[in-house]
Amino acid sequence: MNALLPTTQLAVLRRQTDPRLEWLCAQIARNRFLPVPPPELHFIGDGDFRAIGAEFLRHFVRLGGLRPDHKVLEIGCGVGRMALPLTQYLDSSYDGIDIVLDGIRWCASTITPAYPEFRFHHLDVDNGLYNPDGRIEGETATLPFKAGAYDFVILTSVITHLRTADAERYAAEIARMLKPGGRCFLSLFLADATARAGIAKGTARPPFRDTPGVELLADPEHPNAAVAYDEEFLLGRFAAHGLRPARAVMRGHWSGQREAENFQDLLVLEKGTAP
Repeated sequence: MNALLPTTQLAVLRRQTDPRLEWLCAQIARNRFLPVPPPELHFIGDGDFRAIGAEFLRHFVRLGGLRPDHKVLEIGCGVGRMALPLTQYLDSSYDGIDIVLDGIRWCASTITPAYPEFRFHHLDVDNGLYNPDGRIEGETATLPFKAGAYDFVILTSVITHLRTADAERYAAEIARMLKPGGRCFLSLFLADATARAGIAKGTARPPFRDTPGVELLADPEHPNAAVAYDEEFLLGRFAAHGLRPARAVMRGHWSGQREAENFQDLLVLEKGTAP
């Protein structure tokens, strides 16, 4: 789990990719009829909205094993950057939840009318960066979904904004909501020895502080801005809830110490099946 997915394995992965998926992702990336939220709602990062969504759809299918019949939950759905490409792939249902009300309102008014199986929910959880006046503490939050309801759970750059107690709570909730054998796809910052070397050298972006703890912050005055976790610690917390890596971590180039196609690390967890 400590090595970058080798270039040879990436080449094999590309050769094994369904050409229909590649065609679909290319169509999504340049489909000007897929809506894009107004600039004032772009609180989820920069870049080409449609192209980034299409690229992550590739990741969900190629790395995560997402299938069209899977029931999907996205935690931290933002303004639908992942949901919109999924409307072109899923035959089943999708639930998206986020702590930013304006994003949920846009998704519910723009996406749901055309795709009724795509539903969006607001959860008023406190977060120093995105929802500082939230009424619910993250470490006690319960998501409004049934146990064992989902085949696939998505968190893109969500753990990157959670402190330890909140991340622990989300791990428990993910495990509760996944079906046995279900998977969770995450993009995040995992600090292994190589990444810590980059942090110490000052090559990491964001510029995380070089500290010995399990939680590394880029800006202690604004701790939710960017959070990296010691890899062994975080995987251990997920494992405590029955969630273990389904495949090798696909490393990102955020530490400045690796060559990689993706910025953040990509992690796929699987919930153990009942004995």
